[in-house]
Amino acid sequence: MTCDLPEGQAVRRAGPAALAAALGASRADTLATFAACAGQRDPRGVPQRPGLNPPLWELGHIGWFQDYWLARNPQRGAGPGADPEAPRAIAARADADALYDSSRVPHAARWQLPLPDAAATQDDLARQLAQTLALLREAGDDDRALYFFRLALLHEDMHHEAALYMAQSLGLALDDARWQPSPLPAGRGVLAFEPGPWSLGHAGAGFAFDNELGAHPVALPATEIDARVLCWGEYLPFVEAGGYREPAWWTEAGAAWRASADDGAPAMAPRYLRRAGGGWQQWRQGRWSVLDPALPACHLSAHEAEAWCRWAGRRLPTEAEWERAAVQRPQDFAWGAVWEWTASPFAPYPGFVPHPYRDYSAPWFGSRRVLRGASFMTQPRMRHPRYRNFFAPDRCDVPAGFRSCRP
Repeated sequence: MTCDLPEGQAVRRAGPAALAAALGASRADTLATFAACAGQRDPRGVPQRPGLNPPLWELGHIGWFQDYWLARNPQRGAGPGADPEAPRAIAARADADALYDSSRVPHAARWQLPLPDAAATQDDLARQLAQTLALLREAGDDDRALYFFRLALLHEDMHHEAALYMAQSLGLALDDARWQPSPLPAGRGVLAFEPGPWSLGHAGAGFAFDNELGAHPVALPATEIDARVLCWGEYLPFVEAGGYREPAWWTEAGAAWRASADDGAPAMAPRYLRRAGGGWQQWRQGRWSVLDPALPACHLSAHEAEAWCRWAGRRLPTEAEWERAAVQRPQDFAWGAVWEWTASPFAPYPGFVPHPYRDYSAPWFGSRRVLRGASFMTQPRMRHPRYRNFFAPDRCDVPAGFRSCRP
């Protein structure tokens, strides 16, 4: 990796040797997490729900994506300038495109596909990774030549995090300490910023996702922003004060979400939490346990974050305010405990040009909300202060929380 840079920034500039090591480590985690989940539940028996995918499909899709954009891509050396429609070589598994292309296989159809079994899928993955590493040894070391290798790596890391929060949703226990939350320090603290311009977005060398490009000046107001995200001990007073029953704290969209968020019933508390024996318990690792109030408030929708802010007389930061704090005050601005909802809709920056993986950003502009940071389920390689995550504001299966600003 590049010397002296945090891992999430170094990997975007990493050369072939460092990328090869990272690709191997990512695949090891993919397979270990799949094995841990498959040991507790039949990977073909996952219920059909919007926030889930069949684990065997996820596994096959990861390998297919790497194969499609690298071994089968005749323009891989062109990086972001590659033609996504360039004719591809035929996949080793003849029906791979019909099985695993997420752009063409509807979500609901993935449960009915004739997927190969786990052993055959893992054989495909081993062959695909070997091809990738062979191509990497022959690649150049400039940003264009390495673009699709970096993309494939970060794509697999994204799916690994999705596997972790799908496991949480299914009540599976994963004992790897790397993917468990840690208590937050006492006191949120406040960081103050004077009004002024901020250059929002990525500029310069290294890998960037298409939605990060187009750095542009943004005029920001004076801002007082929490130095860390909320912990449960700071969120639960809102719940105990009847916040989930009080319409005044909820937007119209939030009220509609709350009315049917709990499997069609009104939500009365955050997902994975319950009152029991005079205290709060958390559902994690497949069991209920006493909630540590110092843990980050997590698995919250954007609607819940906004409702707490109204109740507390606060507001969510914009993504520009978040980015300014993370980049200007990295020693004081603590992030990485949970993904953080912002007030910003997911929208293109000025001059947006889609990269070859057309379905990554453009289809979701206008319908999702920007989250910043990273979570305890995120691979360290994914943690970058300019990375823009994006989900529909009603998602509460994702390990997301928030910090607040003074109005």
